[in-house]
Amino acid sequence: MDKREDSLPPDDVLIDEARQDAPPETELDEDDRLKPAFVRDVLELAESGEAEAARERIGRLHPADIADLFELASADERPMLAAVLGDMLSADVLAEMNDYVREELIDLLAPEQVAEIASELDTDDAVAIIEDMEADEQQAVLDAMEPEDRAAIEDALSYPEETAGRLMQREVVAVPEHVTVGDVIDRLRDDKHLTSDFWEIFVVDPMHKPVGTCQLSWVLRTPRDIAIGDVMKREQTLIPVDMDQEEVALRFQKYALISAAVVDKAGRLVGMITVDDVVHIIQEEAGEDILRLSGAGDGDINEPIRETYSARVRWLIANLATALVASTVVALFGGAIEQMVALAVLMPIVAAVGGNAAMQTLAVTVRALAMNQLTDSNSWRAVWREMKIALLNGGTIAVISGLVAALWFANPALGGVIAAAMVVNIFVAGVTGVVIPLLLDRLDQDPAVSSSIFVSMVTDSMGFLAFLGLAVASGLVSMG
Repeated sequence: MDKREDSLPPDDVLIDEARQDAPPETELDEDDRLKPAFVRDVLELAESGEAEAARERIGRLHPADIADLFELASADERPMLAAVLGDMLSADVLAEMNDYVREELIDLLAPEQVAEIASELDTDDAVAIIEDMEADEQQAVLDAMEPEDRAAIEDALSYPEETAGRLMQREVVAVPEHVTVGDVIDRLRDDKHLTSDFWEIFVVDPMHKPVGTCQLSWVLRTPRDIAIGDVMKREQTLIPVDMDQEEVALRFQKYALISAAVVDKAGRLVGMITVDDVVHIIQEEAGEDILRLSGAGDGDINEPIRETYSARVRWLIANLATALVASTVVALFGGAIEQMVALAVLMPIVAAVGGNAAMQTLAVTVRALAMNQLTDSNSWRAVWREMKIALLNGGTIAVISGLVAALWFANPALGGVIAAAMVVNIFVAGVTGVVIPLLLDRLDQDPAVSSSIFVSMVTDSMGFLAFLGLAVASGLVSMG
């Protein structure tokens, strides 16, 4: 994998390449997004057959910006754009591309072309391209690869999705403990097949188990005759190959890592994970939790309509079922509502405020669980904290809503009822917003997936029950 040479070009070439890497200011806006006029001009050039002019304009972009260009084009325009680019549709561009858009383009390429692109990438990026292909297409691509590259990809695909084994790159720099700094420098200069991007060297024992790490800066500043074992840092953070990628991201964040060794069950070094991969994970996991709370599926604007519909409609059906519970509570007090129209006017307010209070607590709890801030050792303290916050919020909202209702309907008793109902419902909202995700987490269920439905059902039902029940209990209205 990664066949690029590591030798350094002359300084003037480096300067020219740096200039090419910086997209012209006229093509990007102040937020580093492609300007609509530029996107429109390139697509018009491609559509009118002026391929060379289109390639000339596109060729000045960074691979990430070329990937953005494909994502901004419509699904019908992407094949035409790919045809215009030809060999400019490089591995680096595909690696930066949205998953759904990349799948569309991969379907247009022959297995040999996909195999050639994958061979130019680090293992983790190559796996990202191949893993979502259909089984027969995936096998055709693997068959077209060199045996060494194919073995690395097949090994990565053998691990579960979203684990360190899928995420890691196999290309690492590992040396034995007894070699000198000079030996390491000579190897780095002479070996043309080393990975092109790394920040530290892993030191291993005869069983290929990591015993320490050495940053490149230490190697450069140490005399050649010093043993690498005398320079290395023995304390290191090792990542088990089967660790979930979210846990990997948390370790990188907690220990401020730039890269980390990945080890198999026997403790042997099998790869490394770098911070650029973890940045994508953090963004992906954070977005997933938010979207799961809302039931919006993957939430990708490039996702096929059928998949988006399937993901969203399931949640709406489930929400419809739980909403029937709240409707049943209202139906029990139908006679009371008929006696006082004001009850029907104020009911939605009680439910809405309680629902919002619950979602605030729920969002904080789900985030704390995802960040490992909420564990068995502090869960009850978190519940007690949310109870106190709920009482404070409930008291404040109760005073405001009670005064407004009393003045609006010229009925102090009604103001007292809605004030008491607000305290009850916001307190229930605070408790359920933290308890339900905790319970789901203890049951090994993702709290981000189903918490919101249960919490909404409880707050709506309890809001109506508290408000209407207190109205009857106070003698404001009767049941019949």
